[in-house]
Amino acid sequence: MFADEQGRDEPAQAGIELSASLLPKDWQELLASQFEQPYIQALQAFLTAEQAQGKTIYPPADQIFTAFNLTPLKNVKVVILGQDPYHGPNQAHGLSFSVPASVKKLPPSLKNIYKELSADLGLPIATSGDLSPWAKQGVLLLNAMLTVERKNAGSHQKQGWEIFTNKVIELLSEHCENVVFVLWGAYAQKKEALIDTSKHLVLKGIHPSPLSAHRGFFGSKPFSYINQYLTDSKKKEINWLL
Repeated sequence: MFADEQGRDEPAQAGIELSASLLPKDWQELLASQFEQPYIQALQAFLTAEQAQGKTIYPPADQIFTAFNLTPLKNVKVVILGQDPYHGPNQAHGLSFSVPASVKKLPPSLKNIYKELSADLGLPIATSGDLSPWAKQGVLLLNAMLTVERKNAGSHQKQGWEIFTNKVIELLSEHCENVVFVLWGAYAQKKEALIDTSKHLVLKGIHPSPLSAHRGFFGSKPFSYINQYLTDSKKKEINWLL
């Protein structure tokens, strides 16, 4: 155990296993072959070596695939794409932009998402940063990288995660109908090339980071656009209230 900046203890790190068996059955069927690919084996070796050097990796091993476990393939209506997991103690829990309810200081981008959600739909601004209720309604909160080293943003880029999550996006595009892909920021917008825009809605916009949100994220009304598209597609709207 070791203490984070707020004095709370973090549990000792469990070994990381990358296995299709950690996914729900419908995701397993779609992605099982990926776990047999050399790039996943190389990624597994990288993560094992990092842990052997004593490096702390987020999120905890049992939360790396949380997005898939809370949002089975058959339920996916919306994909909100992030980049890295949060690299601060006790923040990352396997969902893009989300933090556990125990985290009292919300990340700046999430605070801006909440501001826009309130302005768009008139909802009260949430105090919890846990977006699990969205995930359970069919919002796949997917990061491009599913792990990161503590206090080292971007540290697990180009180790194989992007290949895996790009394949997830391609397969979603191929096997699903009328999904909304939310691509905030230049990095996420490059993923549009993986999506069949004739059968899905791609919402591209400014990233909610404080560095850019004032350049067009505020006032973009993504949540009402998403729900209108879902309604038009004869799907149930997302209840965004947290």
